[in-house]
Formats: sequence, C-alpha cells, structure tokens
Amino acid sequence: MDWTALWLSLQLAGWTVVILLPVSILMGRVLAYRKFAGKGLVEALVMLPLVLPPTVFGFYLLVSFGAASPVGQFWQTMFGEPLVFSFEGLVLASVIFNLPFAIQPAQRGFESVPVEVREAAACCGMSPSRSLWTVELPLAWPGLLTAMVLTFAHTLGEFGIVLMVGGSIPGETKTIAIAIYDRVQGFDDSGAAIMSAVLVAISLVTITLTYWLSARVGRRLG
Repeated sequence: MDWTALWLSLQLAGWTVVILLPVSILMGRVLAYRKFAGKGLVEALVMLPLVLPPTVFGFYLLVSFGAASPVGQFWQTMFGEPLVFSFEGLVLASVIFNLPFAIQPAQRGFESVPVEVREAAACCGMSPSRSLWTVELPLAWPGLLTAMVLTFAHTLGEFGIVLMVGGSIPGETKTIAIAIYDRVQGFDDSGAAIMSAVLVAISLVTITLTYWLSARVGRRLG
C-alpha cells in the first residue's frame, strides 16, 4: 500500500474542495438567479471539462501552465519554480477540471429556492449578503453538499489530468490513481487490488456519510 500516494490524493481532494466551495456558491448563485447575455456560453464553458477526454483537456492545461505560457512564466517569476509537474499545478488543474462537478449541483440547489422566499427576504429589508447566509444557503445546502462530495470523490479517482499535468513524481504528484496504474504496469496485481479497495472504501464512506448527514439535517429542518 502506497500511503504517501493516498495522503497526497486526500490533500489534493481537500484543497480542491476548499477552493471550489466559494466558487460554487458565487457561480451557482449567479447562474441560478441572473439572466445576462452569453449565459448559455458560460454554462457551456463550465460543462466543457465534463465532455472532453481528460487527456485532451490535460494537454491544453499542460500547454497553458508550461514555461512558455504567460501563466507559467508568471508562476516561475513569483515562486522560482515551474507550475507543471508540481503539486500546486496539480491543484490548479484539479480545480479547473472539477468546475462542472462543483458549480452545476450548486446552481440546481439555488434554483430550488422559491422566488417568493427571496422576495420576502428583500421585503424584510435584508441585504443580499444577509439573505444569502440566513435564507438561501440553508435551503440550497443539499446542492452544495452534493457538489463538494462529487468534487472530492472525483478528484480522488482522477487519472488523466493528473498524469498529463503532474506526471508521476513520488511525494509530489504521484496520486493513488497513478500508483495503482504503476502497480498494474509492474504486474503487482495484489498491490493494485489493495489500493483500489481502499479507494472504493473511502469513496463509499464519504457518500454514505453525506446521505446520513442529509437525512439528519433534513429531519431537523422538517
């Protein structure tokens, strides 16, 4: 069992969730409530990582983060190290690739909030920020919770983007999915089976806890 790779995967998934939580709230709310020119294009761009093959999307991210790109040059200037084949680059790639898993469920959660409830909050003199925290988030939280669980579970099992942008550097970019692939390539079927079982168990426990929490909070709200 490659515990270093597992810990790295958990860190990657954790950072991805932490970064995408405020993004999903902001973007999900905007897409749910506002109508503006080009909204369909924005929604299509958000969903693009979901339909593109990971290797294709990973290739474009690799080029975008490379030393010849403005993003790569900026990162190199600021931190003195390349963005590609680093954990930081892996986090950034994971955030971009998981946008549809984070934003779409959040958008559906905000869309489930009745218009009358938001209008009543405004009539009571609530500011948009206070309405968000005291009215909208308590009602839209199932969508947000779904978004974070999907993001976490998807990040744990991601392979193509990780391999393209991060490679397989032990302790830096070698996640559990890459470690399983390496074990299979090395004909270590038992090692691959153990790590696969651990990954399945973590995903199953995460989803089960989410359903349990959802039911528990739902009973309280009811």
